[in-house]
Amino acid sequence: MTPTRYDRIGINYTQNRKADIRIVRSLDRLLNLPDGSTIADMGAGTGNYANALENSGYDLKAVEPSQEMRSQAKADAKVEWLCGTAEKIPLTDSSVDGVIVILALHHFSAPVEAAAEIQRICPRGPLVIFTIDPRQSEDFWFERYFPDIYRQDFRSFPPIEDVVDLFACTRKESCEIEKFPLPHDLTDLNMYSGWNRPELYLDPQARQSMSGFALASASSVDSGVGSLGHHLKSGKWDQQYGHLRKQKYFDAGFRFIKFYEN
Repeated sequence: MTPTRYDRIGINYTQNRKADIRIVRSLDRLLNLPDGSTIADMGAGTGNYANALENSGYDLKAVEPSQEMRSQAKADAKVEWLCGTAEKIPLTDSSVDGVIVILALHHFSAPVEAAAEIQRICPRGPLVIFTIDPRQSEDFWFERYFPDIYRQDFRSFPPIEDVVDLFACTRKESCEIEKFPLPHDLTDLNMYSGWNRPELYLDPQARQSMSGFALASASSVDSGVGSLGHHLKSGKWDQQYGHLRKQKYFDAGFRFIKFYEN
């Protein structure tokens, strides 16, 4: 996990990346642990999901390498912040009851080491990963306007089966995979959240909180934004994709992966 990356991306991050209640409910259900259990949140960002899970009765260990992200975290007595990475977690052996990884797996610099570290701090409790495999997405118009950014996700996000194999090597447990079609009103504005509201991608502040945009070349972003803006103004986008505005869900390839003991 690279702190300098999110020291840049993290500016004003909390304004656009708010915990979505449906993701929170899924995390709580999949963890399935009693009140008072301690959960490690790897790559916790600004703590949007750590704070939300605290409201579900858990104690959180929020592990985040970026000072910019940690500085935006809302103070909470039941959320302890730790400066660290998934490859070197500042927690003792068997110290937590469960682990969550929310859209952070693609930032791990050494996934094999991270998997071993997660096993070390939580050898028996559930591990719940929320990630995306763009290979499993429905046809997404985003690629027509931002092809370089979209293709980068195929390099950044490993196939679901590779994620399963990675963690199965250390955990030796049962595994469940659950689809999470994006709702039309997702509040956690990730790069796929504008599937039915393309105007979102014209907002530079919203793009700043999407790592795909923030790390892309200015020419790739400017070209796509210009073309999309023109097609929205002319009505061409709505002629081709306007039906999505009335659609409730879109499967962009987001998946929950849960590892647990039988």
